[in-house]
Order: sequence, then C-alpha cells, then structure tokens
Amino acid sequence: MKHSLFIGGAWVETKEVAVVSNPYDGGVVGEVCLAGESEIESAVDSADKAFQVTRKLPAYKRAAILESVGSQIRERREEIARTMTLESGKPIQFTLGEVDRAVMTFTISAEEAKRMPGEVVPLDLAAGAEGRWGVVRRFPVGPVASITPFNFPLNLVAHKIGPALAAGNTVVHKSPPQTPITSAILAEIIMKSGAPEGAVNVVACSNEVAERLVIDPRLKILSFTGSPRVGWYLKSKAPKKKVVLELGGNAAVIVERDAKLDIVAKRLAAGAFANAGQICISVQRIYVHKDVYDDFRDFFASETKSVKAGDPMDPDTVVGPMISAKEADRAFDWIMQAKEHGAIVTTGGKRNGNLIEPTVLEKVPADSELYCEEAFAPVAILESYSEFDEAIKKVNDSRFGLQAGVFTNDVRKIFRAFEEVHVGGVIINDYPTFRIDNMPYGGIKDSGFGREGVRYAIEEMTEPKLLALNTR
Repeated sequence: MKHSLFIGGAWVETKEVAVVSNPYDGGVVGEVCLAGESEIESAVDSADKAFQVTRKLPAYKRAAILESVGSQIRERREEIARTMTLESGKPIQFTLGEVDRAVMTFTISAEEAKRMPGEVVPLDLAAGAEGRWGVVRRFPVGPVASITPFNFPLNLVAHKIGPALAAGNTVVHKSPPQTPITSAILAEIIMKSGAPEGAVNVVACSNEVAERLVIDPRLKILSFTGSPRVGWYLKSKAPKKKVVLELGGNAAVIVERDAKLDIVAKRLAAGAFANAGQICISVQRIYVHKDVYDDFRDFFASETKSVKAGDPMDPDTVVGPMISAKEADRAFDWIMQAKEHGAIVTTGGKRNGNLIEPTVLEKVPADSELYCEEAFAPVAILESYSEFDEAIKKVNDSRFGLQAGVFTNDVRKIFRAFEEVHVGGVIINDYPTFRIDNMPYGGIKDSGFGREGVRYAIEEMTEPKLLALNTR
C-alpha cells in the first residue's frame, strides 16, 4: 500500500516514493510518498496559517481533539502494533506496550490542556510601586518542527504532537525513514479527531529536504529526538529558534552490596536487551560492588541466556533484529574490536543476519567505542568497583548524561547519587530504562537539553508573558 503525505488536512501524493522494508526478513511493508521542496513549503505554510486558529482554541476543544486521538489509537491497537513491528523489527510485545503508552501520552496531553498554569506576582516591592501587581500566563510559541527516530515510531511522535496541540501550537512532523507508515496512520487518526486543517502535517522526506524545517523562520520550535551528531548539527542551523534535543545515552547502573541480586539481574537483562538494545536509555554499563560481583555475574549470565531472540512477531521474543544491516555491522564490529583489545565475552557475542545475540562482556577497555559511545545494540558491560564514590565517578566519566540507575537501600547513598550523578534522571532500585510519560525526561552533556514529559514539554513549547497592572 502506498501512503501519501498529510498536508493542510489533505492527502498529497508525489511521484517520488520510498520502499519500507522489514528488517527481520527483508519483506516489503509498503511505500511512502516523499516530499520535495514544494511539499515542505506547503506543510510549513499550512502550519503557519493554522496557528492563527489553534492559538485561540479554548481549552475544552484542544482537550477534545487529544482525547479523540487517544481513543482512536486504542481502537486500532493491534493494527498499529503490527505495523510498528513490521517496519522496525521491534518485538510485538513491546509495540503493543508502546501503543498503550501513546494512548496515555495523548490522554495526559488532553488533561494538561485544561490546566495550563499561571500566577499572580506582587510588584509592589519598592517605593513608588504601590498598587501594582502582575499576572503571568503562558502563550503558545508557534509552529513546531518535529523530528523523531525509528525506535519508538508512535510514542515519540505523541510526545511532540500531544504537548504541541495541548499548548495551542501547530506541528510539521518529519517521520523516520525506517518507520514512516506508523506516522501516516497517526495522521489518519488526527484527520478524524476534529483538529483544524493544518494543525498537524506529516511528511516523509530526505534529510537534506528536512533541513528546510530547521531553517524556516515560520517554525518557531525545533523538537528533535535522535543521534547527538545530527541533533547538534541541526541546532547549529537554528540559532534563533527554541530547541529541545533528546539525544543519545550510555546508561550506567550501580549495584550495591545490599541489592537483591537475582531481582536486579532480571531487571537489568530486560533493560539491556529489549528491542535489541535500540533504546537511548538501554542499560549499557553495569558497575557492581566487588563483594557481590561474582554472584551478580552468574545471575546476570543466567538471565541473559534466557532472553529470547528471533522473530519479532513471536509474543515471547525480546530481542528482534537491528534496524538495518549497516547498524548490525557497526555493533558487531564494536564487539569484535573490544575483544581484540582484551575484552572477554562471557555470554552471547554471535550474529545471524541482522540479529545479534544478547551479549555480556567484561574487561572492556574504557577507551573502546563499545564502552564510551552509545552501543544502541543488545550489549551490556560488567565492571567491579570498591567504593560508592568510585562507582559514581565511573558513571560520570562519559560524554552522555541521560539517565542512570542505582540499586541500594542506603538512603545516604541514594541522595548522594541524586546530588552527584551527572544525568537528567536518577532511577533508584530499577533500571535506567524506566520511563513513564508524565515525568520530566531528558539529558545533559551530549545527551541534549530541555525536557519532555507532557507538562514539561508544554513549558518548552510556550512562553510566559507578564501583564503588569497599576491599580492606582
């Protein structure tokens, strides 16, 4: 089936199309039309004009649109999940969960549309300012350029569109090249939601054409999720825009002596290998106290061996294929390079086509790509430490800072980690892969800046304005 572009509330066909392939078996999933310069111009113009409507929509209408989107997604749960699995190779158990999360994201967005806060500020702080007080209210900034990656084809898009519509903004969304059909289905749903024409535009296009969205002054915000290399490059092209970047990670975990090792091993295996590790907060570095290191390694090896890899349509599969042969080549090369420089593969390490076995390594050199870059593959590294502060230093010795996990029941260490670990979120007694859709989510350092999580994204997509009153 060929999927068109969604611009100005209508479907737009183009002569240039891209074929979408299944990364597991190479089968054709469908085709999508590709936007050129003229279609991008139409999409931006449509969003710009629609903003004059959306910025004046009352809260109840914005909420009703978002509630409709969430309800329709719920009704099409199986279809959307299957499409995501076919496009991305993400196992069906996780795409079903992602559909449920997207319903939550749009539902929360509908709720937040009804309760955008403001405040009264006293202004009579100096002589001569008697009788003055201020009202602060947040206003939508304008059209949003939304760019997302393949690994969460629905919910990452929901985290752009939901808050934007809740705030009264409009959107031009550039769909991921690997998973554009999911975005097209979401466009179908939005078309039936009662959203004004042009409020949301969905286009597939080349990266070169997509740069138009970044540099066009009519688009006031760039909200980008993806690789650090691309994210920082795009930011350099948009010096006068509001920019939110949710970039890569190299998630680390500290396992203290008082942790329940068998439970921790089960959670970290899920956090390291789900969706072939293609999650920006996937568990990558695991630092274990030396007194329990050997026991934990045994538990973790056992859990890793029980993780099922294979057909993503199998409801028991945890590890599906890498998104492409190129990415499988890269990840496998990093494993082999680490081995050549002294790393020991304790579990896994084999490859079959785009499938890479869940792999655990020890003694990985700290200067290797597998250790210091984002693996984005089903790979976990084990290393011991002696003192808690030493473990914190190891976690912080990274150019990334998205989320980290700490397993301990010592409240002093919990708050020391909260204060000293340089990341956007510290997750206690769970894996750093934890995310729920109302929480502030984002990173520091090369992991980006700004926050998602509906209310926090709304703050990024609005500006506070002061009304100063002189009552005398």
